[in-house]
Amino acid sequence: MPELPEVETIANGVHARVQGQQIVAIWTSGKPQTFKSTETEIAEALTGAIVESVRRVGKTIVLTAGRGPASRNEQKPRPGQVEFLIHLGMTGRLLVSQPEVTLPPHTHAVLTLADGREIRFVDPRRFGRLSIYKPTSGKQGPEAPYKGQGCEPLTISLKEFIALFQGRRTPIKAALLNQSLLQGVGNIYADEALFGAGIRPQRQAGRLTRDELVRLRKSLQAVLRHAIKLGGSSVSDYVDAEGRRGFFQLRHKVYGRAGQPCTVCGTKIRKITLAGRGTHFCPVCQK
Repeated sequence: MPELPEVETIANGVHARVQGQQIVAIWTSGKPQTFKSTETEIAEALTGAIVESVRRVGKTIVLTAGRGPASRNEQKPRPGQVEFLIHLGMTGRLLVSQPEVTLPPHTHAVLTLADGREIRFVDPRRFGRLSIYKPTSGKQGPEAPYKGQGCEPLTISLKEFIALFQGRRTPIKAALLNQSLLQGVGNIYADEALFGAGIRPQRQAGRLTRDELVRLRKSLQAVLRHAIKLGGSSVSDYVDAEGRRGFFQLRHKVYGRAGQPCTVCGTKIRKITLAGRGTHFCPVCQK
């Protein structure tokens, strides 16, 4: 499943290519598993709208579209503004293509732009989800744009990070994967961050010391930023908005390296199942 760096790479790539373009037509496949909003609602919300931005929230790509002029550094939604939420699931891809490029199998949505290019959502296993989010005004004034559930790993403060794990009896690996705590962190980057911090994935989250949590936050943010810089990890189906693979898989220290020597101490990397997920660690470097 694409994780934070992969989703960030795709969102940035799509944003750079389609910002300011008008969506003139919508085609959807009719496969019900893919759509959390009805296909009619998606078409009505997006047809004729202009793409204002494409960003990442956790593991979700958020395409913001509007029908009126946008102001710089806008923080509040405007009337007619909608957000198209794209969750890639296990095998989803979001591609910006010329119309003459053959439509890939398992394409479930095509947004045709005014210049003829197409934003295509492709998902062979159909675990991805597409939906419309409409910010509405509440009693306390306009609601913020879509924010997801958990904290943002790249910007969370040290105080907030430490507070997330206090009193938690679950293994730290499982806590890192809990999207209501930290949204966007998945199996690859949890393993890599724990290795960088020297912490075993089985350790109880609530028993980690302050110093260990300081190291873990620093390691997690460093790993995520490095992965974004290298375009993410292509270990399965992941490609960016132009169909290119990432390169961070070449820098993995533990993930996918079971039985291979640790790059630091030479001990064989171990793989166990923890919280239902394959988990990789060095039994010497991680305490």
